[in-house]
Amino acid sequence: MNFSTYSFRHAEVILTEDEFAYQYAELLNIVKNISDDDIITKHESYANKRPKSLSVAINELLKERFIEAGWESESAIFHDSRYSKGSRWRLDFAKEDISIEVAFNHGEATAWNLIKPVLASELNHVEKNIQTQIGVIITAAQDMKEAGGFDSAVGTYEKFIDYLQPFQNILTVPILLIGLNRPETFEIAHEKDKKGRNHGHIVRV
Repeated sequence: MNFSTYSFRHAEVILTEDEFAYQYAELLNIVKNISDDDIITKHESYANKRPKSLSVAINELLKERFIEAGWESESAIFHDSRYSKGSRWRLDFAKEDISIEVAFNHGEATAWNLIKPVLASELNHVEKNIQTQIGVIITAAQDMKEAGGFDSAVGTYEKFIDYLQPFQNILTVPILLIGLNRPETFEIAHEKDKKGRNHGHIVRV
């Protein structure tokens, strides 16, 4: 996949330092090496239950490949059992010093998606289960949102960037935003089923 990046608190510079460089290169390779054909194959594998957007296919491809590379999936941020259930207090992926959130959810969750890597990287009054140093957020750029059939309420890479300045004093750790760009060879068209539900169909361009 093609993507854009935005560096907050010099995240991209820090990630190229020796301490983080291998993890960072691995992360970028995982994202880069998901091809249009990979996404099409995964999306079409859902057959009659085909999702409205590419979010499910991309999420699953990322999960498969991060796990294969040894990243921990759905890692609890805190050790306390009160904060270890459900997705609210969990990271999508973590490995050593880097925490990752894949954010294709409602725009109202943008602030929470930004805060989770901070919780994972800062000391806390609640006993930690994981301690990272840098956060990475993978989300859809506006052109992916449009071409990929995403719901109009989904937050975007551009919206995350807008949040960074007013959150400057709250987001105390470096964060790298990765905005996934639209596929080069296809887009999603919506078709309604007999129950009026939208399904996403591949249209080659």
